[in-house]
Amino acid sequence: MGSLLMLSTFILPILIGGILLYGTFKKVPTYESFVEGGKEGITISFSIIPYLVGMLAAIAVFRASGAMDALVGLFKPLFNLIGVPSEIVPLALIRPISGNAALGLTSDLMGTFGPDSFIGRLASTIQGSTDTTFYVLTVYFGAVGIRKMGDAVKVGLLADLVGLVAAITAVVYIFGY
Repeated sequence: MGSLLMLSTFILPILIGGILLYGTFKKVPTYESFVEGGKEGITISFSIIPYLVGMLAAIAVFRASGAMDALVGLFKPLFNLIGVPSEIVPLALIRPISGNAALGLTSDLMGTFGPDSFIGRLASTIQGSTDTTFYVLTVYFGAVGIRKMGDAVKVGLLADLVGLVAAITAVVYIFGY
């Protein structure tokens, strides 16, 4: 166990050093390439900001308008029918939209029910099994100028649904609820 911990401590510096040595061996100006990559990163960051602000504003309007509560009320009977606590419904619905909001909900669920409860374990597993589909599509597609994302939305939401079902199945199977 000690040697594995030692390896994990040094793996990143070894990897970076290896890349720098390889670049130097291939006569690539490594420092200049690093600086150029940093410039490109800043440019991309500035181009993403409008999409990020738009997405965050849309999330705020969605939650403040009561649309989120209406959607939760719509899905609660379905979740109750399959034996999933209704407290999980807001998390399952907000996770594809906002990672920060989902993390806040997960923290609230853990604080209320505890991390070792069925709800706590399920919330944690959902956090790891699904993605922030709308955020990813808005920010990354917007940054590269892709305007038509219809199929990507469908596939992303399908992946989130599969992740949700897998999370519920795994928690029930592993922890026997």
